[in-house]
Amino acid sequence: MARKINPTSYRLGITKNWESRWISPKNAAAWLREDEIIRTVIMAKIKTAGVAGIEIERTAERYKIYIKASRPGLIIGRGGKGIEDLTKAIEKALGRKLSLSLNVEELKRTEISAAVVAQNIAWDLERRMKFRRVMKKYMESVMQNPDVQGVKIAVGGRLDGAEIARREWLADGKIALQTLRSNVDYSPATAFTTYGTIGIKVWIAKGEIFKEKRGR
Repeated sequence: MARKINPTSYRLGITKNWESRWISPKNAAAWLREDEIIRTVIMAKIKTAGVAGIEIERTAERYKIYIKASRPGLIIGRGGKGIEDLTKAIEKALGRKLSLSLNVEELKRTEISAAVVAQNIAWDLERRMKFRRVMKKYMESVMQNPDVQGVKIAVGGRLDGAEIARREWLADGKIALQTLRSNVDYSPATAFTTYGTIGIKVWIAKGEIFKEKRGR
């Protein structure tokens, strides 16, 4: 098996759940496009809130969107104004009124969230910090958590303004990518620098997941 398979899609339906949950055999393509538009609008509006995940549940008439973020206060806003503005932005992007429910959940442990770590690395690279120093800093920070068994950080592009793009990575601990019960948190991110874009990928191994034994 190739080693470049996405760790999340590899475990869908086994230890990972789908981020879009609905059944629509006739309008599947249209609903997929709408889900992508919703995610794009949300990330554009609340990217600085440290978004770790966006899950969408829907029927033909109703949307339920669950957002996990490290700073939920930035999303909710004063008196819930942030939720109202975000709802209006989604309705404007889709071009119609929606029966929409937005639920914001605080991410308790941001230091071991691959999405938050990848985005923080992207912001540091955009501030022209040295990529090796940034990678080492976040890798050491993640490994300090006792629940983490291993971490890998990879970056690719014109690193530190080099003429030729290349790929660099650092890893520590153990990451069992081929073990289905291994709880691997994976997330990519992109840093937009003056020299071009730099791709970031973060893998964090958090032990193994076992099904609970049910009594007969």
